[in-house]
Amino acid sequence: MAQAAAERAGRSRGRHVRGRRGLLDSLHSQPEDRPIDLDAFITANPGLVVGLLVLLLVLALLGLALTARRTARLEARLAGLTRGAEGDSLESVLQAHLATVGRLADEVGALAGRTAGLEAEARRSFRRIGLVRFNPFEDTGGNQSFALALLDSDDDGVVVSSLHARGVTRIYAKALSRGRPEATLSDEEAEAVSLARSASLGRVALADRVAAGGRAGRDRGGDRSGA
Repeated sequence: MAQAAAERAGRSRGRHVRGRRGLLDSLHSQPEDRPIDLDAFITANPGLVVGLLVLLLVLALLGLALTARRTARLEARLAGLTRGAEGDSLESVLQAHLATVGRLADEVGALAGRTAGLEAEARRSFRRIGLVRFNPFEDTGGNQSFALALLDSDDDGVVVSSLHARGVTRIYAKALSRGRPEATLSDEEAEAVSLARSASLGRVALADRVAAGGRAGRDRGGDRSGA
């Protein structure tokens, strides 16, 4: 009887151990993710899938139509803003403007060349003028004798003097280079050169000597136009 009791106790102990192992195995085991069978879903719900595809296609077509409409409006507004006076396109308007700019650049270049030439010529022109009128002889009057100085920007020029008497009028000319005369200048000629150097461009600096013999006094009119 004692042996039978020991066998029953051993069997119960084995069942208890197997029960604990099964509980531990159930705790450690994880449920596996089952993959979605898309083919099976489509096969089982063909109407639903077709409806979804049709809905997506309609939405795509609506979006495309709205985009095309907005694009057409923007193109129309851009064409209205950039259209030329004669209704030309933007490309033709830009080409016309580029052609105009090129032509104007050529004209400006030509004008710059002409301006440089005119400036060089102007420097060599007689733009400073001095005139002294006087009476060298006591038996004549009216200050009909004169000394005229014509100078350019580099003080090159000429001095022309005229001596008027009752029976004869003599005219003399003397060249100047860098302000230096080729011959000795009279007082009236030197005064005319000084007036020309101080004269404004394009104007005549005038001086009149009123005393007989041209030595006693003078009346300068400074930068007066005309002679």
